[in-house]
Amino acid sequence: MQVILLDKVINLGTLGEIVKVKDGYARNCLIPQGRARRATEANKAEFAAKRAELEKAAAEKLSAAQAQGEKLAGTTIKLTQKAGVDGRLFGSVTNADIAEELTKQGYPVVKAQVRMPNGPIKLVGDSAVSVALHTDVVVQINVTVYGETA
Repeated sequence: MQVILLDKVINLGTLGEIVKVKDGYARNCLIPQGRARRATEANKAEFAAKRAELEKAAAEKLSAAQAQGEKLAGTTIKLTQKAGVDGRLFGSVTNADIAEELTKQGYPVVKAQVRMPNGPIKLVGDSAVSVALHTDVVVQINVTVYGETA
């Protein structure tokens, strides 16, 4: 199926490109999320009329994400979890825990934006975590996990 992208999609294309994707990906992911439309003649004409407006909205989203990224870059989050004497946690620190703590500190972040390269944190100590605020804006934050004995 051919679709017109209404937003930048990683590994697929940028705003306004007409790309061929599998039918299921278009129907179940791109179109319901508002990131693409079917590439019919009517939709192509409608997109051409709204192109400047959509590009302006995309630029505003990018600038807002960059501003938030500048504030968020280098932030350190401190979390306390129950841990054993050897420094291993009973459970783990997940992206949901980090997103919740960031939201408490005044940075509105969704758990899907928190990227943990090594999976959930299972040890006491410092870890580096990425936060993807936009497809072009990824910032590094530090997560410090303190152990709490049971």
